[in-house]
Amino acid sequence: MGAPPAVPDDPAAAAARARARRRRQLRRAAPPPRAAGTDTPPKPGQRFEWANTVLGAGSIVGGLMFYAGVMHSSAYFAYFHVRASILGFGFPQMIIWSLRLVTLPVLIGLALLAVTPRLPELLVSLRVPHRVTLGVRRAGRAVARQYVLFVAAGVVLMLLWQHIQPYGWAAPLLVATGLVLGQSDAANPVRPPRGPWRKGFPIAAAALFLVWVIALVAGHLGTQDARSTAAHLVRRPAVVVLSVERLSLTGPGLMTETLPGMHYRYRYTGLRLILERDRRYYVLPVGWRARTDPAFVIEDDDTILVQLMPGTRPRDGTGMQ
Repeated sequence: MGAPPAVPDDPAAAAARARARRRRQLRRAAPPPRAAGTDTPPKPGQRFEWANTVLGAGSIVGGLMFYAGVMHSSAYFAYFHVRASILGFGFPQMIIWSLRLVTLPVLIGLALLAVTPRLPELLVSLRVPHRVTLGVRRAGRAVARQYVLFVAAGVVLMLLWQHIQPYGWAAPLLVATGLVLGQSDAANPVRPPRGPWRKGFPIAAAALFLVWVIALVAGHLGTQDARSTAAHLVRRPAVVVLSVERLSLTGPGLMTETLPGMHYRYRYTGLRLILERDRRYYVLPVGWRARTDPAFVIEDDDTILVQLMPGTRPRDGTGMQ
């Protein structure tokens, strides 16, 4: 007898077999499951890159803070006719001096500088209407394309240097801003800058102008702080100098007394302390004038006794006691 004719497959069974085959293929292609809360550990190269980035950024920030501290302290003590270089300040002291530049306007400016490049993304995350975000993008591109005007404005302000003080720092800041904007993709949509001449040189020049800005701002704040100290000199710690021999101390407000029969025969009062370092006391008379009067350096040794006392303090914020 002949073989029975072949029976065609059931369509439902064929579809079930096809689904099972696809599930097997997906299971083979899917990656093995990971435990909950675990992430792929970073590779050694990535760790080195992160550490290198952090150390590089920290070195740059530390160097700029040290430079700002040097500029601030130099301007501050120069107002009192003292060279900061002879005081022997180290790196930690200069970092502390640089913190004077950390003011509210500076912090606001740094925050805006950090947010501005990501402003469109921030607006999108805040669910700002699309037309507003698009307008911000267009405005940013339009500003970036005018980078030459920023540089030109900075150069013009440099030519008017004597007339823009004490805001001379605005001139190099405008030049640096223009140079940085000129390297953005928005300013060069067709041909982005590449190479050491078209990219490296403008960035290096912008960095130099920013260093100049830091020097100008730090120097201005140093002089401003020194003037404030001189204007409220009576509030500084009082210094009483007792000496075996007569000292050549003269100045407005300084008083000399003779103490017969005492080991320290001469007593000088009316002095205020500016700085004490390495047993040297930098003092000024209470009526000190910046244009005409000198600062005094008292070195504590066997022939001199230096006493420090509180200065005059305001009473209820109005009068002096």
